[in-house]
Amino acid sequence: MNSLNQTYKELSIPYFKEVFEIIDKIMLKHKIPYYLIGASAVSLELLKKGIKPSRGTKDIDFAIMVSSLNEYDALSQSLIERGFNKVKAPWTFYVEKFNIAVDILPFGEIEEHDTEQFNKRYSDLHVLGFKEVLETPEKVQIEEKIVNIPPLAGMIILKLVAWSDRPEERDSDLKDILIIIENYFNYNFDEIVESHNDTFPEEEFDQLLIAAEVLGRKSKVYLNKSAPLSNRITSILGNNLSRERESVIAKEWAAIRNWEIEYAIKILKAFYKGIIN
Repeated sequence: MNSLNQTYKELSIPYFKEVFEIIDKIMLKHKIPYYLIGASAVSLELLKKGIKPSRGTKDIDFAIMVSSLNEYDALSQSLIERGFNKVKAPWTFYVEKFNIAVDILPFGEIEEHDTEQFNKRYSDLHVLGFKEVLETPEKVQIEEKIVNIPPLAGMIILKLVAWSDRPEERDSDLKDILIIIENYFNYNFDEIVESHNDTFPEEEFDQLLIAAEVLGRKSKVYLNKSAPLSNRITSILGNNLSRERESVIAKEWAAIRNWEIEYAIKILKAFYKGIIN
C-alpha cells in the first residue's frame, strides 16, 4: 500500500472529504468494493509524489463492483437517504448541499447476470476496461481512509474509452491524459531509469516522449486481457494517427499547451509505440 502523507486539503477539491466519507460509509454498509476514478483519482495518485493537482473538479466518479440491479438499487436508496439526489442519468447523483455531481458506475457480475436489464437501464453507459484495469488497483491512504484507484496507465485506458464514447462531452479526459504523461517521468523516475532505459533516445532527450512510451508499455498489460478493449484502443489511436493533421487528440493537446501539432503527434506516436512493441 502506498501511504499519502497529505490531507484532503492538499487535493484542492471542494467538499471531497465530506462526499468521500459518506460514500465510504455507505459502501462498507453494503459490502460493495468501490474505486475512485476520474480526475480526482489522477490528482490523488500524483499527490503521492508531491505533485500538486493542476485542475480542480466538481465531479467525483466512483466505479463499484456489484452483482445485480437489486444490489445497485439498494445502494442508490442509501445514497438518496443521505442527500444524493438522482438526476437524468441513472448512475449520476447530485448533492445539493455541496453542489457536486457524483457518478456511481456499476460493473462486474451485474453486466453478466442482468444483461438485458442492465443494457436497457444503462444504454449510454460503457464500462469497457473497468474489469481489466481495476483488477489490480493502487491502494492509497489519505488521512485515516484507504481508497482503491486505477494505476496511471490504467487511467489513460479508461479515459480514452470514455472520451471515445462521448467526445463532445468528454474533452477534459484528453487534458487529464496529457497531465498524466507530463508528470509520469518524475512520478516513476526510478523504474523508468532501471527498467525502461531503452526508451531513451540517442539524439534529443525528451521526458514526455519517454513517459508516453513507457505508459504505452504498461497499458498493453490491460489490452492483453481483453480483445474488445485492445481493438477499441488501437482503433482510437489508429484513427488519430492515420491523418495526423486531423487528429482530434493531437489538436486538443496542441491547443492546451500551445504546441505545434507535430509535437503532439510525436507524443501520441510514442504512446502507440509502447503499446504495439
